[in-house]
Parts: sequence; C-alpha cells; structure tokens
Amino acid sequence: MTADPGKRDARPTVVMIGLIVTALLVYLVLLGRMGVMLIASGKAVGIGMGIGVLILPFLGAWMVYQTLAAGIWHQRLGAAAAAAGRDLDVSELPRRPSGRLEREAADALFAQVRTEWEADPDDWCNTYRIARAYDYAGDRGRARQMMKTAVAQYRAEAAREAEAP
Repeated sequence: MTADPGKRDARPTVVMIGLIVTALLVYLVLLGRMGVMLIASGKAVGIGMGIGVLILPFLGAWMVYQTLAAGIWHQRLGAAAAAAGRDLDVSELPRRPSGRLEREAADALFAQVRTEWEADPDDWCNTYRIARAYDYAGDRGRARQMMKTAVAQYRAEAAREAEAP
C-alpha cells in the first residue's frame, strides 16, 4: 500500500489537537476546583467569585466541543466534496511567498464559484465551495458563516436520504 503523495499525514495534527485538548481539560478541572474552594470559603465575595469561576470551565468545555465538532463536520464535507469530484482545485493558481493565493487569482476563483452557488444555493456542495472561495479571498467571517450553512444543508440532505425508503 503506497501513500498518496499529495495527501498529508493527519496523525501529527490529531496528536497535537489531543495534547492541547488534554492540557485545556486539566486547566478547566483546576479552574473548577478553584471555584469550589472559593465557594467553600463561606465569604460572600468568595462565593460570588467562586460561582463566576465555576462558569468558566463550562464555557471552555462548550467552546472546545463546538470547535472540534465544526472541524469534524468540515472534514466530512471536504471528503464528500472530493469524493464527488467537486472540491476546489487551487493547485495551479499563483501563490504569494506566504503560500496564500494571489489576490487576483482568489478573486477570479470567487467570481466563478459565486456564479455556481447563485445557480443552486441549496446544494450543500456549492455552499461548501463558496465557503472555501471566501476563505481563499480572505473573507474569513463570511467563510465561517457559509461553512455553517453548508454543514446544515449537508446534514439535512443526509437526514432526508436516511428517511427515504
């Protein structure tokens, strides 16, 4: 079995994510413990601060979950788009020394993908592609919003397919 030379090994990334999440979970546990100790002090200020500190681990855990879940869904969409032969191929586009696409190339790619998306905005793959095009064009906010929309469309389509006889 030979490895695809164009595909990077994901193991180092997964290991790094695991280490960061583990360190963050340890920090959140220690933070929660500090909150409990503040509440146990019995003083009004300690109780108030302890409650505030106890909220932070829950917020942190929720943020970690949301970030990891979004990343997993984005990977699924990318794999599904690639399997359908509809992923954006930017390998031949000119790049800056930093590795980002040249502005003119990114804008031309965006214009092409936007036309495809406008023709069928309900297709999850078109929405996924325009999210990627927004990212290449440097508009991260719109890229995130369109990627959320693409995930919702993909999940809705998968649910419809699962219900179909």
